[in-house]
Amino acid sequence: MIVETNSIRQFAARLAGIGLLAFAAAHPAYATLGGAEVTVLADQTQTGATLRTVYGAKYTMHELQAPSGTTVREYIAPTGMVFAVAWQGPSMPDLRQLLGAHFDQYVAGVAARRNVRGPVSMQLPGFVVQSGGRMRSFAGRAYVPEGLPQGVSADELR
Repeated sequence: MIVETNSIRQFAARLAGIGLLAFAAAHPAYATLGGAEVTVLADQTQTGATLRTVYGAKYTMHELQAPSGTTVREYIAPTGMVFAVAWQGPSMPDLRQLLGAHFDQYVAGVAARRNVRGPVSMQLPGFVVQSGGRMRSFAGRAYVPEGLPQGVSADELR
């Protein structure tokens, strides 16, 4: 009887693990601004990107290089929060995924601009976004000013 109970528990644990993997695979390709660091490895697996991690005294930077050539950098505070994201490459990353909860605010800010073409530079409540480029050469960054670790300047986020 004990063996059967352990077998059932092991089967349930495996089934739960498979469910979590399927759930993670259906989520966004990049960690979201203001989100947790734990999504970075899932991001790498889902996008087929190469991952390079740079550990610093003030923050950790995860750099994902997608097969398309676009690079996304995710800046992680010592608290584990993604306080900034930056991108550069031949195609724009999915900003809905990168900006997460801030995306709707970003869209509203872009819509309110008089000139909808050209570079974007907006300081909105709770976050800053700057983006620009031309076909096959895009770059930008977004960050949460209140989330910048002590001693970190927005100029460092590229």
